Amino acid sequence: MSGSLGRITGSLRLTSLRLRLVVVFALVALTAAVAVSGIAYWINRDAVLTRAQNAALNDFRESLGDNAGSLPRRPACDALRETAGTMANSTQRYEVVLIGEQADGSRCEAASDPRFTLEDVPGTLRSAVAEKRPLDAVNKAPYHLYWQRITVDGEPYLVGGATVIGGGPTGYMFKSLAPERDDLSSLAWSLGIATALALVGSALLAQAAATTVLRPVQRLGEAARRLGEGRLETRLRVSGKDELAELSRTFNRTAEALEHRVAELSAREESSRRFVADMSHELRTPLTAITAVTEVLEDEIDSLDPMIAPAVTLVVSETRRLNDLVENLMEVTRFDAGTARLVLDDVDVADQVTACIDARAWLDAVELDADRGITARLDPRRLDVILANLIGNALKHGGSPVRVSVHTREGAARNEGPGGGPGEDELVIRVADRGPGIPQEVLPHVFDRFYKASASRPRSEGSGLGLSIAMENAHIHGGSITAENAPEGGAVFTLRLPRDASRLAPEQDRGAGAAPGTDGGGAHREDGR
Repeated sequence: MSGSLGRITGSLRLTSLRLRLVVVFALVALTAAVAVSGIAYWINRDAVLTRAQNAALNDFRESLGDNAGSLPRRPACDALRETAGTMANSTQRYEVVLIGEQADGSRCEAASDPRFTLEDVPGTLRSAVAEKRPLDAVNKAPYHLYWQRITVDGEPYLVGGATVIGGGPTGYMFKSLAPERDDLSSLAWSLGIATALALVGSALLAQAAATTVLRPVQRLGEAARRLGEGRLETRLRVSGKDELAELSRTFNRTAEALEHRVAELSAREESSRRFVADMSHELRTPLTAITAVTEVLEDEIDSLDPMIAPAVTLVVSETRRLNDLVENLMEVTRFDAGTARLVLDDVDVADQVTACIDARAWLDAVELDADRGITARLDPRRLDVILANLIGNALKHGGSPVRVSVHTREGAARNEGPGGGPGEDELVIRVADRGPGIPQEVLPHVFDRFYKASASRPRSEGSGLGLSIAMENAHIHGGSITAENAPEGGAVFTLRLPRDASRLAPEQDRGAGAAPGTDGGGAHREDGR
């Protein structure tokens, strides 16, 4: 029983379409039932009261004419009392009060029941009964029968009165309407119960109808969620020919087209990725030879003809740039293919930053604010790539001095990176420059591949991949990089990494040695501005 109640309660959540359908059905049924019951009650009430009223008044009219009309013009009080008792002895069960003038000129009030007196008759009714109307073509009698419904001691009564034509007494009738009231109360209870049953029935009917309508909608919602999760083979079972069945067919056609389109795009992406990987791999062999030749030419540049030296310098520079681009493309390909792995080691962060700066001869241009002894378990090669790209980008576009600060946050809740989780110690490295900052329209794109902030210089020394590679390396650690402008000027890149990335490195990869990729050189610093 409790389980069924729980299922019903769960299916009638406040915001559910099912509840709204049930409420609408119930309101429509309640409105219809109340309207029908009200109309039926008032029709029956009018019929019951009119029937009882007409029967009592007709009987009173005849009895008044037969009994009071036969009395003398000025009857004795005892005769009036006896006549009132005779008139009250009727099948209609009403009480009678007769008012007559005696021989001595005094007025006599005789009642069949001492509970009722002339004072119980409303004054307006007494005035109407006593009024003598002139005779004409329409009005055939000077006196008429009048009636009114009143309450005496909390009980409903019908009061009727008339004066005997020809100077006879005036009579009033008190007819109890308690039986009719009781009958109407029973009718009202019956109609109320019928309304409640109609309401319950409509709710059950609405529940059944809502289940019939919403079950396909729920299946469609579940299928849409599975489709959104990447399960493109999801299809709906279609039955019937109604609108919901047509909606299911449309969903299946859409899912089939989407699956086909995604398969095509995946095949093209895989083909492009394979092409880039193969091209990068094939370029490495001739580039190795070219690089060796350019190194020899660079060593001999002082002895070359001054007319040839600039060309040799250009060849050496472009060869290095091409070599960096190939290395970057291979690194991006590994990220796209999901083959990039972490090779973890315990790293002193301050020493790592110092080594990165020293290796690239940036000591004079970079200020380091880092305490010794801050350690983290990370991939040192990938951390070097991130630092090289961020610091190199700051030096190139922001200018020196570039300030690098390192600190930690304990128990920081992170959710930026794909592997972030709550309650982990966090390493925070900020790289700030003194330049003009990053334009607001550029900020959302600084980590996009091949993005150049200025369209007027589409070609530059960098590859356009540095910051995107830095972001990928942060993500593989479960961290992130954000870019913003400092209030005092200049751009600030903030790197956040977990101090221990062990849970992100598969067991088989933790001691596998360094993965191939870029050497962390200054080639990765072109993207941002």
